[in-house]
Amino acid sequence: MNKGELVEKIAEGADISKAAAARSLDSLIQSVTDELASGGEVALVGFGTFKVSDRAARTGRNPQTGAEIQIAAAKVPGFKAGKGLKDSCNA
Repeated sequence: MNKGELVEKIAEGADISKAAAARSLDSLIQSVTDELASGGEVALVGFGTFKVSDRAARTGRNPQTGAEIQIAAAKVPGFKAGKGLKDSCNA
């Protein structure tokens, strides 16, 4: 499912226009992005939790030359599925 299909599904489920559903989805995405960028996390009970994790600096290898390279530390977004989502996938 892509974003357009998701907007269509939201519009049908909430009985609203596609334009309103698209604005709602865009607002949700922006809100989650802003919260993660500020170092917070977003927990949706039954669905899952979005949070930012720290990835340590490490030594990697260039696959073409075999030379060692330094990979910088980074903050990476992650998602952990909640019990409700896991259960619905395994039903």
